[in-house]
Amino acid sequence: MLNWNDTLVFDSAVLHGGDVLVFAKGPNRRQGVIRTPTANVQCIYRGSADGSEASVPAITSGQQVIRCPPPPPPLISGNIDTHVTLALNGEEPVPSLAIYSLHQAGLSVTRQRNLICACTMVRNVAKFLQEWVLYHASIGVGQFYLYDNGSEDDLADQVARLRSSGINILTVSWPWTKTQEAGLSHCAALHQDSCQWMAFIDVDEFIFSPDWNKFEKPSKSMLEALVLVDPHVGQIYLPCYDFGPSGQTTHPQEGVCQGYTCWMDKPLRHKSLVLLDAVADSFVNSVHHFSLKAGFHFAWNLLVHVNHYKYQAWAEFKSKFKRRVSTFVADWSDPVNLQSYDRTPGLGVDPIEPAGWAESFCEIKDKTMQEASVRWFGIGLGGRGSRTKAKSEGSHGTHTGDIAPSPSL
Repeated sequence: MLNWNDTLVFDSAVLHGGDVLVFAKGPNRRQGVIRTPTANVQCIYRGSADGSEASVPAITSGQQVIRCPPPPPPLISGNIDTHVTLALNGEEPVPSLAIYSLHQAGLSVTRQRNLICACTMVRNVAKFLQEWVLYHASIGVGQFYLYDNGSEDDLADQVARLRSSGINILTVSWPWTKTQEAGLSHCAALHQDSCQWMAFIDVDEFIFSPDWNKFEKPSKSMLEALVLVDPHVGQIYLPCYDFGPSGQTTHPQEGVCQGYTCWMDKPLRHKSLVLLDAVADSFVNSVHHFSLKAGFHFAWNLLVHVNHYKYQAWAEFKSKFKRRVSTFVADWSDPVNLQSYDRTPGLGVDPIEPAGWAESFCEIKDKTMQEASVRWFGIGLGGRGSRTKAKSEGSHGTHTGDIAPSPSL
């Protein structure tokens, strides 16, 4: 992991059309902040071969994302790579790790644009990845982007297995601390040619509608129906319901959807599906939703929600919250942002299991998704080395092993 205390430019990306996104810690201190006038932010390009330099005013500057015009052609014509940095208010240029390259473009461009993709930031979630990916692939996600925030588990192996089974999944190294919003901005910006809609959800979050439980098998039409909206709707909000440990004292081998069946009554947050063409040029977001271009608005869908398996068995919860990718709480044992929704009610800052944890956060018992998951996939979709039966359009066989057959659904 890369840590720093001062201002730093840590990455850059070239957009279709030539503009450059520069990712930096320091210029804008809080989420949603847009620095004005942007003339106070200068984009600096320096040739790696001849030392030539050009300075141009930023187009937008919000959060950790600064949008810059492309470097002048004379500068890049004699340089294979060009260093990118920023200068604020006429001060010395900011230290930078970022490089502009003529060959740099979107991370992936598919021949056919996916209707729905999913993007998330991950760290040490390999044991949960199979269940999350196979479930969402079965209901309509065509491409997955994982922004790896310094994983130390076997994430790469799990991704390789999923890919070999036919899943379209790509991992992006994103080791910077407390840069979740910037990572999601990067994802939204670079995949507009590959994806129409992007679901920004975590690996412990599953999109589900109770109405889907009546179907014998999942289908892509489930999510496709969700984005059949007015053309001026640029973002669809889904309420999040937080699930509790549901009596579990260890990670349920059958997976989170089948193992956790108890949730809190009121949703505290929401997650979004975003029309990438509608995202504002600044790419400002709050993790839960993006700023939109003029002419677009958001809409709620209350018939579909997100099951957030937030409060799991204590060992899993403790591991997850010891070092979060969240913007607000990097380490839950630090006494900062005590009122943040990222924190757990009644837990405080001590890493000690509270009395009655296994039965906490249980206001409504609900086995709807558990029943749907068992019917669609068999018992044990989320378990490693388990016997998994995957049902799909055209395949109703039994599969033994970690990875179910590719859900060509």
